[in-house]
Amino acid sequence: MNLSTARSEKRAKEVGIRKAVGSVRGQLIAQFFSESLLVVTFAFMLSLVLVQLILPFFNEVSGKKMLILWSNPIFWLLSVGFSIITGLISGSYPALYLSSFQPVKVLKGVFKAGRLAAVPRKVLVVVQFTVSVTLIIGTIIVFRQIQFAKNRPVGYNRDRLVVMQPLTKDIHNHFEAVREELKSTGAVTEMAESSGPMTAVWSTNGGFDWKGKDPNLACDFPTTSVSPYYGKTVGWQFKQGRDFSKEYATDSSAFVINEAAVKFMGLKNPIGEMIKWDNKRYKVIGVIKDMIVESPYQAVRPSLFNMADTHDSFIVFKLNPAKSAGEAIEKIENVHKKYAPGTPFDYKFVDEEFSHKFGEEERIGKLVTFFAALAIFISCLGLFGLASFMAEQRTKEIGIRKVLGATVLNLWSLLSKDFVLLVIVSFLIASPLAYYFMHNWLQKYDYRSEISWWIFAASGFGAMAIALLTVSYQAVKAALMNPVKSLKTE
Repeated sequence: MNLSTARSEKRAKEVGIRKAVGSVRGQLIAQFFSESLLVVTFAFMLSLVLVQLILPFFNEVSGKKMLILWSNPIFWLLSVGFSIITGLISGSYPALYLSSFQPVKVLKGVFKAGRLAAVPRKVLVVVQFTVSVTLIIGTIIVFRQIQFAKNRPVGYNRDRLVVMQPLTKDIHNHFEAVREELKSTGAVTEMAESSGPMTAVWSTNGGFDWKGKDPNLACDFPTTSVSPYYGKTVGWQFKQGRDFSKEYATDSSAFVINEAAVKFMGLKNPIGEMIKWDNKRYKVIGVIKDMIVESPYQAVRPSLFNMADTHDSFIVFKLNPAKSAGEAIEKIENVHKKYAPGTPFDYKFVDEEFSHKFGEEERIGKLVTFFAALAIFISCLGLFGLASFMAEQRTKEIGIRKVLGATVLNLWSLLSKDFVLLVIVSFLIASPLAYYFMHNWLQKYDYRSEISWWIFAASGFGAMAIALLTVSYQAVKAALMNPVKSLKTE
């Protein structure tokens, strides 16, 4: 629609001649609609080829399994119907506009497109760049949110941390022997048992009571049973107190709690406080920094750790940095086969499991980036076409200005200023739209980045630079044209 209206004056004489030899307006409208539908038909066929080629990449990025339903009649009905509607809409304005030209004025050479003839083209350019700028801003905010969460302190050391499940009774009953053997081989620096993994809450419990608790308050806390070496293995970061130790027999009735639990319970001096759980009293011996076990975008829940001698589900290894991960895993597997020969050796690296928590947001970021690039590409195609037609329509004006002493820079600014204004208008519309949508998107995260002003400034300058690069080719080409050629032709 944009390019057709831009070419309207070029086709004015064609319309005038066709009308003069007997064509009625209905025939002209049908011609322009058929041209539009023909273009859309070729585009539809090309799109099927492109979709078939791109689908494997798209499925990988989006985490979906999408296929073209070649044998489904509903697919063809919707696709062909959408293509026809697109052709009719895109051809409607040119068909109605071009067919309205009066042949007498056109053939006399006194036809003027009118002051408002360029308004629809400008509106379409503004809409295209509004979408592009909105997607650019959205892309930056999505990736900034991902990076913000990745840089969040996790409260423990994920590096070279490995979790194995299941922990069999054979390993549990010979835990000290396994630990000493693995440490002597140099495969691990420390290991421990745990009732839950490092990257998920395995169980929550209620029935807790403490001094100053509201009797009407019902609460469930994530609780994890661990062995004495757990804190040293994962790298707990203590704010107050100490870790579990076999040297203290009373640690079997003790809790290590996180900062969120201290805040939730309102404990001013948590060390030594008593927490009642299932009619048993536990003493708080340590407070650790909040560990991100669940979503890195959400607030950490109040969590409690107790020391238990019972058979737990997981075993955590801290691999020795002096050995390669492959070599260390091989030694662990050999020892595992020795003590639990009938159990599969199933292990996972904690940092890899933690990285999966960013999968959805990273997919969103990649998809937004793809669609932003596509929107910019389409906008630039339209802009490039409009710039070429504008330069073509102003050929004589450019020639006269060159003869009168205008420089290439003068002519470039003359041809570019209209497009700069359109991009500025697009930016002013896109900024509040992008802020509204992205602000609402960020609200679903407790831990989120701020929307800074520089994101909008960078997006605006980026869109402006893209538009100027697109227009500049045609502008400079027109400005360098020999004025003699443009002035001596009719």
